[in-house]
Amino acid sequence: MRRKGYGDRITLNIPNLTQARAYLDDANQLNPGPWYSHSLYVAEGAKLIATYHADLDPDAAYILGLLHDIGRRCGATSMRHVIDGYNFLHEEGYEGAARISLTHSFPIKDTQMIFGAWDCSADELKFVDEYLAGIEYDDYDRLLQLCDALSLPSGFCLMEKRFIDVALRYGVSEHITPKWQKYLELQTYFSEKIGRSIYQVLPKVVENTFGV
Repeated sequence: MRRKGYGDRITLNIPNLTQARAYLDDANQLNPGPWYSHSLYVAEGAKLIATYHADLDPDAAYILGLLHDIGRRCGATSMRHVIDGYNFLHEEGYEGAARISLTHSFPIKDTQMIFGAWDCSADELKFVDEYLAGIEYDDYDRLLQLCDALSLPSGFCLMEKRFIDVALRYGVSEHITPKWQKYLELQTYFSEKIGRSIYQVLPKVVENTFGV
């Protein structure tokens, strides 16, 4: 499916909404967990922000959000889910969605700057390095990186709460500060792009952040 806003991504393809939902539901049957609800919120957030962005298609953003963590279908893994998601969607013929499955975890193109463990082979890690080096991020890549950092399984929250949530689960490293800074830059970037704070278009941020 070709959508407006994809620019020069000649080979970019994504499934339609019915197929995307079927992939997500099947993945949840294979490996149920909070990642499923998180994916629904990432999709909703991407669509809401894209609605105010002149060059993004809200429906395409929603589909990409549904599928960004589709690699979780392969089981309880750490960073391996990015390559599993890429491989699954690539084999299904949806290179555009496959790309987001990989890029959503890398606001900075450096495979050392991850949360969690690289539970994949040396060849797979080399592939991710080379893939990231060979592309230029566009606003779909950036949008899904942003929404991934705004969405708990319970809903939208201040980004700083999501930072702590991830740090408590995966620990911290010397790379954590520049990665957090990059996410905050994305927040500013999209707020400027849409002419308002991103938090103005996401529902129940206060409730999910502060539990009120």
